[in-house]
Amino acid sequence: MTYIEQINEMISKNNGIVLTSDLTKNNIPRAYLSLLQKNQTIERLSRGLYISKNALEDEMFCLQIKNKRAIYSHETALFIHNLTDNIPYSYTVTVPSGYNASSLKKSGYKVFFVKVELYQLGAIKTKSPHNNNIRVFNIERTICDILRSRNRIDIQIINDAMKRYIKGNPINIKQLYNYARKFKIHNLVRQHVEFYL
Repeated sequence: MTYIEQINEMISKNNGIVLTSDLTKNNIPRAYLSLLQKNQTIERLSRGLYISKNALEDEMFCLQIKNKRAIYSHETALFIHNLTDNIPYSYTVTVPSGYNASSLKKSGYKVFFVKVELYQLGAIKTKSPHNNNIRVFNIERTICDILRSRNRIDIQIINDAMKRYIKGNPINIKQLYNYARKFKIHNLVRQHVEFYL
């Protein structure tokens, strides 16, 4: 199989996206990306990230390729977990304290910061609407996040998410309370859970 055929296979398997790191793993010279660009088969979205001319851009996936520390959270995580019907017009991400998020903010994303030791708590991999791998916080972490940030989130979104969480299957109250203790909001979370039970 030629290098071009291998790259085209990667593009097809990755929903129209190819990364320079994929080429490196497969010992394919990067010069072939330039060749495909000249042929107008692919276009460069950002450093190390290319997309097929025939593919739809997966903004959620691309954001995380460009900002590896960004994890989808709050309203965006609610949407991914089907805890809201509100389609996010701007994605919400969480990054560790000290992370330079100026490019994220300039691009219109809503950014939350958290202590480094709590940053990875509840982070999971799931699929974007375009079926690419993305990182998001699990449901219990998301519930803690929206309650911690309740002054920055519409109360109707919080109420709807809590109702859906309590009625959903399966829920992990033990894990929810464990996260709540780590964020020092155990009483707040317990009150909300008891209200919707």
